[in-house]
Amino acid sequence: MNAVFEVAQNIMINNGLVMSFLFIGLLMWFSTIISKYLTKGRIHSSAIAIILGLVLAYVGGVLTGGNKGIADIAAFTGVGVLGSSMLRDFTIVSTAYGASISEIKKCGIVGIISLLLGVVSAFLIGAIFAVCFGYADAVSITTIAAGTVTFVVGPVTGSALGASSPVITISIAAGVVKSIAVMVVTPFAAKRIGLTTPKAAMIYGGLMGTTSGVAAGLAATDTKLVPYGAMTATFYTGLGCLLCPTVLFWLTRLMF
Repeated sequence: MNAVFEVAQNIMINNGLVMSFLFIGLLMWFSTIISKYLTKGRIHSSAIAIILGLVLAYVGGVLTGGNKGIADIAAFTGVGVLGSSMLRDFTIVSTAYGASISEIKKCGIVGIISLLLGVVSAFLIGAIFAVCFGYADAVSITTIAAGTVTFVVGPVTGSALGASSPVITISIAAGVVKSIAVMVVTPFAAKRIGLTTPKAAMIYGGLMGTTSGVAAGLAATDTKLVPYGAMTATFYTGLGCLLCPTVLFWLTRLMF
């Protein structure tokens, strides 16, 4: 029995990336079952999978004392590669290819306004929370506020401004909480806010900004809307990376 276990472990270690696809596939399958039978489709399987992933990351950190979650366990090192920013960005870009140019043109100036309004409003809310929790320096406030924009913008801004590791971690956590909240709330609120057309999806993606949250939420609402919301949400992330370490940091420094 020990020999079989050892062989299996060696296979997983030597074929880490391939095994990570199997592992994530099983996790998504299990999440789909939970979504279908326990929540009746109300909570999308992607949201459930992310929550389970966070739990597994915590377990991996506790067991190994590392900082890469479950990827610190030798048999699951491939998960760290599969979950890298490279594959994440590839997924976002490939999703956006499903959008229609004619529908994008219909969004026009409203889409641009939604992007600016989304970034600034999220940053402002994050800054208020940072101040309420006792942060008084412009770098920390800006980094945490940028994390509220998205969990990608937070660490980018923190690295650019020289923020401490704990502050950058908080910014990532804020973005993850926002992402999960958008995933869960979107299907419930879609009809009430008129989220039924490609134009509405683009405006929604511009206001919310979290690509993973918007994509999963729209997938649970109407899969045809996913490319449109994901596209403007991607622009939102890029705009946040430009504005947060520059203009918004400068304005924050004027006040603090």
